[in-house]
Amino acid sequence: METVKAESLVKKKGRETSYPKSKIKVVLFEGVSSAGVQLFKDETFQVEIIPGGIKPEHYERIKDAHAIGIRSASEITPEVLELCPRLLTVGCFCIGTNQVDLEACSNKGVAVFNSPFCNTRSVAELIIAQIINLARKLGDKNNQCHNKTWDKSSKNCHEVRGKTLGIIGYGHIGTQLSILAEAIGMRVVYKDISPKMPYSNSRQVSTLSELFSVSDFVTLHVPETPETKNMISKTEFDQMRPGTYFLNASRGSVVVIDDLVSALQSGHLAGAYVDVYPTEPKSSCTTNWECGLQNLPNVMLTPHIGGSTEEAQHSIGIDVASKMIEYINAGNSTGSVNFPGLNLPYYEGGHRVCNVHLNKPGSLRKVNEILSEFNVVGEVLGTQGKIG
Repeated sequence: METVKAESLVKKKGRETSYPKSKIKVVLFEGVSSAGVQLFKDETFQVEIIPGGIKPEHYERIKDAHAIGIRSASEITPEVLELCPRLLTVGCFCIGTNQVDLEACSNKGVAVFNSPFCNTRSVAELIIAQIINLARKLGDKNNQCHNKTWDKSSKNCHEVRGKTLGIIGYGHIGTQLSILAEAIGMRVVYKDISPKMPYSNSRQVSTLSELFSVSDFVTLHVPETPETKNMISKTEFDQMRPGTYFLNASRGSVVVIDDLVSALQSGHLAGAYVDVYPTEPKSSCTTNWECGLQNLPNVMLTPHIGGSTEEAQHSIGIDVASKMIEYINAGNSTGSVNFPGLNLPYYEGGHRVCNVHLNKPGSLRKVNEILSEFNVVGEVLGTQGKIG
């Protein structure tokens, strides 16, 4: 909303009525990219950087924060929000927002932003690498060499050219992966919840059973939702062809790990790559992590690094920081996961007002009554759930 009135609207007692940028405090956790950090500093915000995730000992340092930036290891809970009465926005410098209580943020009028697409290439390249690793049993060969064993056998090692890759979830990552897979000579089929235009020679199938029946490699690229929870279990593994390779770099909640272990131990699956797990350590570095997939043959495990490249983190840093800055400076909520996406054009000489309210009848009327003595030259309303 932009209003234009007398000089007293813009200045009060000789100073601008907008809150000084130098007093806006941004607290960033978990090694947010320096590119994002610099954008906040360029705005003259107060920027505080804390290594690692949010812990109780950090509560005193965030209680006066206007913005908090996190990655995957921190949680924004109702308790954390209660500590931060000035909080305007939370930035998730990653793809997902499952570490944030979005309903609690909405109730507190806190806009949440993330970066769902900037690590697409990094994840797609990693899956291509792991497809080749599994087909050539490179993980086992590597361990053997480190343990002084020289095994030059080609048994059960294959080229990926001419093999079929089944992609579950044909979004930004799935489509990028599809292009890369075809570039190295693979055939591609995919399953998605809605019809999607195929890239190159890929082909959409209507059921998971059909995908399993033709795929040599099966890879998951789906979000964490109630519908995807435990979507791959014993029933689905049994439908896969003997000798299938299975890959998951999406969300840990979508696969029943014990059933995957059984399918590998029985020899039904020829190998697996897993980057995400139902429960993961809060710390980015720990030495006592355990998983039932450990020490199984031709099983590659990585610690949730699908998007952990310098290029992806650089892009994510710029993307999320830019969204947060736009919201703080101008109330633009484009890209928010819990607020309606609004972007009001700028008007010369105007003063911008952002009002977050409950989405119920009469709210807009009350706002307009307050502003009735001003000349409102632009106004935009959007609603999402209980927020307007």
